Amino acid sequence: MKNRIDQLFSVKKNNILNIYCTAGFPKLHSTMEVMEALQEYGADMIELGIPYSDPIADGPVIQQSNMQALQNGMSIPILFEQLKDVRNKIKVPVILMGYLNPVLQYGMEKFCEAAALAGIDGIILPDLPMHEFETEYRQHFKKHGLKFIFLITPETSEARIRQIDKLGSGFMYAVSASSTTGSDAAINEAEQQAYFKKLQHMNLMNPVLAGFGIKDKKTFDAACTFTRGAIIGSAYIHAIKDTADIGHTTKDFIINVKG
Repeated sequence: MKNRIDQLFSVKKNNILNIYCTAGFPKLHSTMEVMEALQEYGADMIELGIPYSDPIADGPVIQQSNMQALQNGMSIPILFEQLKDVRNKIKVPVILMGYLNPVLQYGMEKFCEAAALAGIDGIILPDLPMHEFETEYRQHFKKHGLKFIFLITPETSEARIRQIDKLGSGFMYAVSASSTTGSDAAINEAEQQAYFKKLQHMNLMNPVLAGFGIKDKKTFDAACTFTRGAIIGSAYIHAIKDTADIGHTTKDFIINVKG
């Protein structure tokens, strides 16, 4: 069967909306409720974060959600238990985003096998070096039909982007600023657009999704001008953290992004 990420990019050419949520947040058993709400109200793809005590690529909002999920008792084994029937309800592509240490503790091949069995389509491990992926772990992802998604930044050289484009699959995660997720640091819009435009003109094999700092219709539309879509994380986590109604909050959030 064709990978769901490939299917999505083949049928939808622009304005792809990928929303990040932390597994086990706001409550341990919120994972499926959140995913179902995201699918129902218009997310094209779901990026499910595996909580970790030191999420280096994430800003304070997602860090806090990680700590809350860990306190709730979330772990990789519990996550895979929660996901065992996920494909009975969730039809959109699902990506797991985590960090290398807990995955290695679980076992890389075991992790890839469990992810594939659960119907996961791709993996993001931002702290896995490209060389290590290529020489030690690539075969596990390939064997289990999982896409491996790399992050690139405005500082990533063109030569390295080309290398990542050959090694990675699914899509490229273009970080729109060299900072952590959800950063309110002033992002020069002109520079950001020039960066996305440069990526578009490189005619990469993998489609590009933009992430970091996207929170509403204005930032979503701007990110989609030169990329295939965008990833929203911190703004959504902030929206659901204290809500009594995940469905209603998710509906309002996605309407605010898509218009």
